[in-house]
Amino acid sequence: MKEKVNVTDYACLITKALPKGILLNTNADKFNTMVIGWGHLGTLWNKPTFHVYVRQGRFTKGQLDKAGEFTISVPLENPDPQINKICGWQSGFNIDKVKEAGFELVDADTIKTPGIKQYPLTIECKVLYAQDQDLSKIPEDIREKTYPQDVDGTYPMANRDFHTMYVGEIVDAYIIK
Repeated sequence: MKEKVNVTDYACLITKALPKGILLNTNADKFNTMVIGWGHLGTLWNKPTFHVYVRQGRFTKGQLDKAGEFTISVPLENPDPQINKICGWQSGFNIDKVKEAGFELVDADTIKTPGIKQYPLTIECKVLYAQDQDLSKIPEDIREKTYPQDVDGTYPMANRDFHTMYVGEIVDAYIIK
C-alpha cells in the first residue's frame, strides 16, 4: 500500500536526511541502488525536480544513462548503518545489493524503477537533463578535497572521477506502507 504525498511537504525531512545518506535507485540492466549525500529538491523549467550527482566510474551512471529515470528512497527515521555500508561502499558491478541488504522492492506507480520498502519515502523521477561537471570551474580547495587526482576512481568516496548532474522531473511521490 502507498500513500500519495506532496514531496514539498517533506522537503525538511529530505534535506536533513540527505547528508546522512539516502538512496538513488536505477533499473536498466538490473536494479541497483547507491547512497547519495548530495542532491537538490526544487523547481526547474516550471517542473518539480530532484537533482542527483553521480561519479563517472559508478555502475549507477551507466544505469541512469540507459534507463533515463530513477527513484529516490528516503528513510523516515535515521538511515540504517548496514544499508549505508553495503550501498555506499560496495559497487553494483560486483554485488547484488538487493540480496546483500535484504531489500523489499516495491513496484513504482509511474516509471519502471522500484522503490525500497525499508526507505519508504519514494520519489519517482524522469531524467530531463544531464550535464558533466567542468572541474576547471570548481574552486581549487573543493576540487582538491573532492576530486583528488591521486585516488583511483574505484574508491567509493572522494576520488579523481568527476560527477554528472542529472535533473529528474518528479513524476510521483508516496510513502510505502
